[in-house]
Amino acid sequence: MEIISMLDLSKEDITEGPIPRALVLLAAPLLVQNLTQVVQQVVDVFWLGRLTGTAAPIAAVGLNYPIVSVLLVLATLAPFVGTQVLVAQRVGGNDPDGARSIAVHGATMGLVFGVAVGIVAFLGAGSIVRAVGAGPDIADMATVYLATFAIMLPFAGVSDALEAGFIGWGDSRAALYVTVVAVAVNVALDPILIFGYGPIEPMGVRGAALATVLGTAAGALLAVGMAVGPRDSLSVSAADLDFDVETHRAILDVGGPIVGQRVAQDGVRVLMVGIVAAVGGAAGLAAYTIGARVASVAFIPATGLQQAAQSVVGQNLGAAKPDRASAATWTGVALAAGALTVVGGVQWLVPEALARLFVPDVGSAALSLTVSYLQILAYGYWAIGATYLFLAGFNGASRTKTSMAVSLVQYWVVRLPIAAVGAYALELGVVAVFWAVTLSNVAAALGAGAYYYYTTRDGMLERAAERAGPVAD
Repeated sequence: MEIISMLDLSKEDITEGPIPRALVLLAAPLLVQNLTQVVQQVVDVFWLGRLTGTAAPIAAVGLNYPIVSVLLVLATLAPFVGTQVLVAQRVGGNDPDGARSIAVHGATMGLVFGVAVGIVAFLGAGSIVRAVGAGPDIADMATVYLATFAIMLPFAGVSDALEAGFIGWGDSRAALYVTVVAVAVNVALDPILIFGYGPIEPMGVRGAALATVLGTAAGALLAVGMAVGPRDSLSVSAADLDFDVETHRAILDVGGPIVGQRVAQDGVRVLMVGIVAAVGGAAGLAAYTIGARVASVAFIPATGLQQAAQSVVGQNLGAAKPDRASAATWTGVALAAGALTVVGGVQWLVPEALARLFVPDVGSAALSLTVSYLQILAYGYWAIGATYLFLAGFNGASRTKTSMAVSLVQYWVVRLPIAAVGAYALELGVVAVFWAVTLSNVAAALGAGAYYYYTTRDGMLERAAERAGPVAD
């Protein structure tokens, strides 16, 4: 309990205390939360790999990963980001009533988006999996998994929006509790529902998806319970249950561009996979996939710091302290870039060990390319950390359209052309794709940093502070 109490953050800690302490304490539970979600993905694959002795169940679920990612972006991302940023600004501006109203509206928006996207996914599951290439050997299993998973989306919409409300308030521990409960229920139910136990019949891939549904539902119930309970942070009552179109529009104005940002990123990632497959074959594709998996784990600290910085920036702008908002961004950049520089250094030194950790039986050709990719990626890790935090600075100021523009340039103007020209016109093969990823990451960091410096010198944060508050006591 003493360790948990050390993570307590008040509004004064965020708007008046040491900025590095606020960022680290707010980010710590989010880092653990992200690691917990990685465990959830691993456990699903672990049990499904023991289902039939074939790769079909894992392939069926693996095929659904990019589909599920898109569905979650469409159902939850706009309410999440919009709610977090606006709640932070209201809290910083001494407007707890407004913050609670934002959280309620975010949750209802998440519910509506989750229901709408879930219905489409449920009814069109078969067509969707076949459109992305499901063969006859896995199409039925993939369809069952997706249709069952679709039931989870309304719960995820509500849960994520309320988690965002807690994070925006400075209570990231609440978000961690929700995720831990969701993952714990999922992990406990996975073997029971997949293989059957007692009166429960074996459900295979449907059971894996149903375990995720029930876990997410349990997390959503906890999120609602904490939100209506006597918590020191976000605590809503019947008086906060109103409906205002303008509030929904404000949340969407902030969160909507982040959806566009993610869709733009995912679109280029699909095209990059096509280039890798064409010029690198199976070995190149294996290297690219392993590199992406390693990087996804390495970026967890930057992701946690980004979410923490959005709250710290938002609260300080709400409190009419643009200088502290700027300092929070630059401090976060230093922390994230420094941490990922260390991670990149380790990755550059032991790329083969990391490759074998993820895929023990990787072939020699794939291993050679993987080692090259992991070392090339390592050169740009600092840039990824810096970019995440510069974008957090813009997002906390409700400038999410700027974040979307940075990503559009990074992926469509820099990464994709370098990869295509290098791989085909210059005949550099798959290595050109590897360098395209790192060079685009560096370009994004330098461009976002320069633009952040320019806009803050031009009064961007002062204008954002005027729009955000504060509200008089």
